[in-house]
Amino acid sequence: MSEEMKYDLSGVHAVNLKLLKEIDRICRKYKIKYALDSGTLLGAIRHGGFIPWDDDVDVVFTRANYEMFKKVARRELPEGMSFVEPDEYHGGKAFYDFVSRVTYDKSQKFEDSGKMAFYDDKITRLNVDLFILDPLPDKAIPKKITKFLHCVVYGLALGHRWKIQLSDYKGIMKLFVAVLSAVGRLIPFPVIYKLWKALCAKDKNKNTGLYFYTNYAPDYFYVEMKKEWDDTVEEISFEDTKLFIPTGWEHQLTQVYGEAASKGKAGAGAFRHGDKDLWLNCFPLWCPFIMRNWPFGSFTRRRGPY
Repeated sequence: MSEEMKYDLSGVHAVNLKLLKEIDRICRKYKIKYALDSGTLLGAIRHGGFIPWDDDVDVVFTRANYEMFKKVARRELPEGMSFVEPDEYHGGKAFYDFVSRVTYDKSQKFEDSGKMAFYDDKITRLNVDLFILDPLPDKAIPKKITKFLHCVVYGLALGHRWKIQLSDYKGIMKLFVAVLSAVGRLIPFPVIYKLWKALCAKDKNKNTGLYFYTNYAPDYFYVEMKKEWDDTVEEISFEDTKLFIPTGWEHQLTQVYGEAASKGKAGAGAFRHGDKDLWLNCFPLWCPFIMRNWPFGSFTRRRGPY
């Protein structure tokens, strides 16, 4: 890692723009639909580019479009950029998350450490997170069951993380994460990964009107997208180029950051982790004594404000 380059924030934005342009080039070439997502989408609307203090980049695909991108990404990306899938850490034995990434290889976001080495230094690179939208049942009970199953699989996968900070969790959540991760350690990660992929495909042939982010952490599962918001895209100016955003971008930003953010208001847009968290929505299915406002810990760091 000593020969790799480090960047200030302006350099980060320059590299992130290179990554976005390559993803855009590949998608245009193969007629693959993608869209800017999360903070990158908010930046496009509010700033015409990157949020000045934001250092990560997010892109979203529907499942079919992601699978097309996956088929061509490795051969199309130029030297110095890589396509990294979730089962490629530590010889396929380690779990970081279920997010695929396009990385800029000669870069370093974090100091060298045992954690970075455990993940083959792949998570320390500047990258674009590639999120995936899969169908979600429309009816309340099947919807809760689907999200709960994803939650369980994520908990099992945590058993293959570098470390689990149980101090980040409270009450029943600490017990739930401790038990699931302990069980998960007994199951090889490739098996858990196959289980996750099968779960993502569970509703692919069903006629539903909703999507949700199946490769994000459970604290994002409250976000549900109507298919008409994301099935079509439109161009928008972004820095010195044009990229794509979902046609339903206002609804999407409202779902994630609140109504003020969807209007492009400065200072709006704190990431709304937890207020409709998966755990609280799904626990009533199997654990009726859990109160809706039970305190809990998030699987991932809180993001924002944007």
